[in-house]
Amino acid sequence: MSVFDVILLFSAGFLSSVVNAIAGGGTFLTFGAMTLAGVPPIMANATSSVTQFPGYVTSALAYRTEIREGGREVWVLAGLSLVGSLAGALILVSMSNPSFRSLVPWLLLAATLIFAAGPYLRPKHLHAEQPVSRMGMVGQFVTSIYGGFFGAGMGIMMLAVLGVTKGGDYHKLNALKNVIAVVIAFVAILVFSSGGVVAWVPALIMIPAGALGGHAGVWAARRVPQAVIRAVVVVIGLLLTGYYFAS
Repeated sequence: MSVFDVILLFSAGFLSSVVNAIAGGGTFLTFGAMTLAGVPPIMANATSSVTQFPGYVTSALAYRTEIREGGREVWVLAGLSLVGSLAGALILVSMSNPSFRSLVPWLLLAATLIFAAGPYLRPKHLHAEQPVSRMGMVGQFVTSIYGGFFGAGMGIMMLAVLGVTKGGDYHKLNALKNVIAVVIAFVAILVFSSGGVVAWVPALIMIPAGALGGHAGVWAARRVPQAVIRAVVVVIGLLLTGYYFAS
């Protein structure tokens, strides 16, 4: 592995956690960086889940006050997400690289469109906070299956589901999103590690970078215009989509 690859992977790990803490979409960065470094598609996808775990943890810890206020509902949604992400991760490890490779451009395109539509998926005026409805629980379960399988755009999907079915303060919803993401990533780590589909050298480069980026992302979420971050991620998503369709 060259010095350029190390710098690329470390930078992607840090920036992906910053982006995830703000709104999601960091998988575009880690997946893309590992693709450029020559990691096979399934391993790149699985390793992305591993490398982003520390960032999710540090982001959740930075929101610990909001998470404590969530009470029992946090555990209910986390339990649903555990089951859903387990199903998604098991589906991934059962596939071959060629089969998954054929899905990648379509998954990236869908994730990019979801991410780009994020501001429109999120309600303009959140209603008063209320318990998550049954429809919201179903929506979160489906989102967690997707998160265990691929993950790009997962944060946007969760914020959209929670915004419509729960409402309340944005930072409380973002805190809930981050703690659920910890559960989904943890399940993915267990499944992917046991399945032997984790590229540990790139992972060990990106994990410490992700831990730093996760805490920095909460700071950035309160200061950096989301439109700037979103535009960068959408461009990266479109470039990756074009690359996989063409190759």
